[in-house]
Amino acid sequence: MKDFKQHFTVPAPPEDVYRALTHPLTIQLWSGEPAEMSTEPGSEFSLWEGSIAGRNLEFEEGRKIVQEWYFGEQEAPSIVTIILHPSKKGTDAELKHTNIPDEAYRDIVTGWQEAYFGALIDFYL
Repeated sequence: MKDFKQHFTVPAPPEDVYRALTHPLTIQLWSGEPAEMSTEPGSEFSLWEGSIAGRNLEFEEGRKIVQEWYFGEQEAPSIVTIILHPSKKGTDAELKHTNIPDEAYRDIVTGWQEAYFGALIDFYL
């Protein structure tokens, strides 16, 4: 199991970035894929036709998202925490993803950098 941390600068206010990460229609706008998402703790979500699926754990509107991502039968949960801070260029998004299975690590990191935050940043440019 591996952990991944990275900061991203998104050229939009934290409230907009939060909505873009939590509302299904907005997710679909920047990702190009249908999304199942709710801000109800305990609800399940599915993105990229089920390529990413899990359970929503915690939300602080405009500031924080915590999710458990599913990877088969692993014992320790894989937890994603995104913390949003206002910055001069828009939003500093602090990403921490723990307990990524070794065999999925490279794909997950690339996904975060290109398909997830890369696409979100491009959406706001």
